[in-house]
Amino acid sequence: MRPEKLVMMANQIAGFFDAQGDGAPAAIADHLRRFWDPVMRQEIIALARTASHGLKPSVVSAVVLLEAKP
Repeated sequence: MRPEKLVMMANQIAGFFDAQGDGAPAAIADHLRRFWDPVMRQEIIALARTASHGLKPSVVSAVVLLEAKP
């Protein structure tokens, strides 16, 4: 999938869960685990490692959680 599309989708998910405050990264990570296929998850993890990814901070935190507990 195109990186721009992954960023857009992940940031939209974050837009919904960011209202939960500190719990947002865990909720985003859970959503990505449950509804994104493994290839998409690996792509967002790789993308978050780049300097110019365009991801919201809560998505970056969620990706760290994804890496810790796939």
